[in-house]
Amino acid sequence: MNFSIPNSLLESTNVLIAGAGGGFDVFAGLPLYFALRKLGKRVVLANLSFSYLGGTDALQPVPGTYRMTDKTSAPGPYFPEGVLAQYLETREMSCPIYAFEKAGVRRVQSGYRYIVEEHEIDAIVLVDGGTDILMRGDESGLGTPEEDMVSLASVSTIDVPTRLVYCLGFGIDAFHGVCHAHFLENVAALSQSGGFRGSMSLLPDMEESGFYLDAVRFSEERMPSQPSIVNTSIASALAGEFGDVHRTERTKSSELFINPLMSMYWIFDLPALVSRSLYLDRLMNTDSIWDVQNEIQLFRGGQRKREYQPIPH
Repeated sequence: MNFSIPNSLLESTNVLIAGAGGGFDVFAGLPLYFALRKLGKRVVLANLSFSYLGGTDALQPVPGTYRMTDKTSAPGPYFPEGVLAQYLETREMSCPIYAFEKAGVRRVQSGYRYIVEEHEIDAIVLVDGGTDILMRGDESGLGTPEEDMVSLASVSTIDVPTRLVYCLGFGIDAFHGVCHAHFLENVAALSQSGGFRGSMSLLPDMEESGFYLDAVRFSEERMPSQPSIVNTSIASALAGEFGDVHRTERTKSSELFINPLMSMYWIFDLPALVSRSLYLDRLMNTDSIWDVQNEIQLFRGGQRKREYQPIPH
């Protein structure tokens, strides 16, 4: 089976793939990155960072946005963006990689605007390692919404022809209290409105999957004390594992739900996702991540929530 790409991306020339939720989320976009590069597309990568970017020697073209290379100094042992730059250099597939400071919408949005203008971007893909970016606000649990919502809000007002959201890692967010029945309910609602663009499975024999798994292994070797829980879980799913399977000591104290749907991309129209959010407009003028957290807490305090539903079995 071939790796499937939406027509709107096939018609694009310069694509920005950005990790929406921070940390290692940008790694979840690597199968798509590889597929687009094979087609001759110019691809730029970005990520909302959990690292102290001010401790690097990276160039800062606009405040709060840093451009990484394989030679960028690490601010500490946790540095996914730098490790990714090093990996791509080993494969002779390097590209511009940007990292955004963990901040509010106004600061991150300025970084997106710079990248779009600098690289003549005509398509943006936000990638979520997990599925909590689909939480609209009235669910029993939102997972870890701050970074996802900052990214979603930042891209929501940027005018490019194609804006998509890719989710990879169904089941991962159960650890953070996400009700996956609510996720599926939200997918159904987006399907009714035309905002669900379909899904596709990563398969072990796909060249794109091999590239992704190699990058995950590389990151584990370079950051042995802090491997990515999300991407190692997806790697386990690609290997055919099921249930409470642990690839890293970091997850030993929790129960995992490794499953075949974890290695499936779920693809959505970004404006459709934005239109269903109940609180994204409250975040547009935030400057810090603390402002974002405060606005979400205030909204949730007055919101009637859907009750948790188990998936029937």
